[in-house]
Amino acid sequence: MGLISRHSYFARVTALAAQRPVHAAFAWMHQNPKTIMDWQVELSTIPAPPFGEQARSEWAAARFREIGLQSVSIDEVGNVFGTLPSTQLPPESTGHVVVLSAHLDTVFPAATPLKPVLEDDTLRVPGACDNGAGVAGLLALAQALVHAAPELPVPLVLLANVGEEGEGDLRGVRYLYQNNSLAGRIAAHIVLDGAGADTAVVQALGSRRFLVRVEGPGGHSFSDAGTPNPIAALSAALASFADQPLPTEPRTTMNLGTIRGGTSVNSIPQFAEASVDIRSTSPDELIRLEVALFRAAEDAVAHFNLKPTAAGRRPLTLDIQRIGDRPAAELAADAPLLSMLRAVDRHLSLPTELRLGSTDANIPLSLGVPSLSLGAGGEGGGAHTLEEWYSAKDRELGLRRVLLLTLAMLGWAAEQ
Repeated sequence: MGLISRHSYFARVTALAAQRPVHAAFAWMHQNPKTIMDWQVELSTIPAPPFGEQARSEWAAARFREIGLQSVSIDEVGNVFGTLPSTQLPPESTGHVVVLSAHLDTVFPAATPLKPVLEDDTLRVPGACDNGAGVAGLLALAQALVHAAPELPVPLVLLANVGEEGEGDLRGVRYLYQNNSLAGRIAAHIVLDGAGADTAVVQALGSRRFLVRVEGPGGHSFSDAGTPNPIAALSAALASFADQPLPTEPRTTMNLGTIRGGTSVNSIPQFAEASVDIRSTSPDELIRLEVALFRAAEDAVAHFNLKPTAAGRRPLTLDIQRIGDRPAAELAADAPLLSMLRAVDRHLSLPTELRLGSTDANIPLSLGVPSLSLGAGGEGGGAHTLEEWYSAKDRELGLRRVLLLTLAMLGWAAEQ
């Protein structure tokens, strides 16, 4: 398809918003705030740490079936799929689809007390906003579309995915693009994450995370003096790495997050390990700092192994494991997905604040699939703390925004 003018995008959105089924979808969301909040409250009582999302996956699959989505399934890692089929294509079509997703997992351990408190339109519970708001929004949009039954030129795939947070390392969406037959058919991917109605994450902050471990024979601090010390070697490596220059543009950071090792003050430790976090908007900076980390660790271990030791004492060994890899990427400034979002926001009299972030959208963006991450309306705070909260005030506006963008991109995808 050729270039579309900004006026044409706005005209498309305006025409779409005037359709009777869209009014019906808006009406369902306006008339059912309690249903949406009930979903959010119920979801928030189910623990879902990374790699422990099974119960939430089963809950989401049950909701998808109740809503009336087709082809509901749970894949090998716990991702939940449901489909609103095209009204214009045969079921066996292998053409384009649009994906609308929200992650199920939270940062909280399984034993975290989950006792939701709902006062007026405000929910207080760990995970209320991130990503209870996104999942509740996903269900609301699905139910509104089933209720309104608009003409869909291509299928809409709804995805409640696992593994977005922390050590999950985007594994749910990564698995979709690496293993699912849908991967080559996705024309656009819209992610719902948290609250808000006037921002969009269009630049994917890349990150690489490592566990650096140094091991040695250990021993008594006096009788085995001279035995290579893993803590000393690891500390030297981290100090050297921390001296690496960091550019302000592209923005790049490093963090030495944890360090542990040893058993007592009078013992030469048998191991020491540290976790390291590197972030940048530039893939080249991620590679540069990864190389620098390996070099610093290898040089430090080699240096301590050169020191004289008692006969027969084995040297230090080094192991570096990559425990996280989120690619850096960016949605092009002239991408139709971004132009369509601006048109939707203009129609709804909303600003469009573009942000940098680390979300499920990192994966499709890195693969060249148009993607962005939006809030699902409302307000929230205290994310990743026990005091997390979400207010449903203006949730409806955020959901209208997502609905219009999704329907507009379904039309665009049909033309590709």
